[in-house]
Amino acid sequence: MPVALACRTPTGAVWSRYIATRARQALRALGIRRSELSVSLVADPEMRALNRAYRGKNRPTDVLAFPLHASPVPSDAASLGDVVISLDTAALAARERRRPLAAVLDELVIHGILHLLGFDHELSPAEDRRMARTARAVRTAIGRLTPPARARSGRPPASRARRPRARAARVRRA
Repeated sequence: MPVALACRTPTGAVWSRYIATRARQALRALGIRRSELSVSLVADPEMRALNRAYRGKNRPTDVLAFPLHASPVPSDAASLGDVVISLDTAALAARERRRPLAAVLDELVIHGILHLLGFDHELSPAEDRRMARTARAVRTAIGRLTPPARARSGRPPASRARRPRARAARVRRA
């Protein structure tokens, strides 16, 4: 399950490896073994342009997903599609919610992947609950990972990434 990562913002370089690792772990937890995923880290101006072009909303958003397949996604799909994450909006959300940026980025990666798989929380309250349940199960399955050192310190991460302590069972897609 290759993850192609593009970083189009200077602040994203420190997060690139972390995001790629989290995306691979989320795919594995969802039982996706062979499909490729593309993830792009962008700044707010690019995200605003994408959100305006594809959703008609002239403001940045935290994550956009561009699936290559209609739901249900074929099990032999070579590629799932693209997930685009605005690091600027994610960092703002982390500050506002007083949460680590790594935790917010984990949520966005999982959220984007679930959209690629056909989940859509905007369809109905029941679909919103189903997507939230699946996202919680994936977060539990992938555990925590040591985030990279702060970008402004200019230093490499203090320690290597740790594997989650316990391996949860594979998440079932309902």
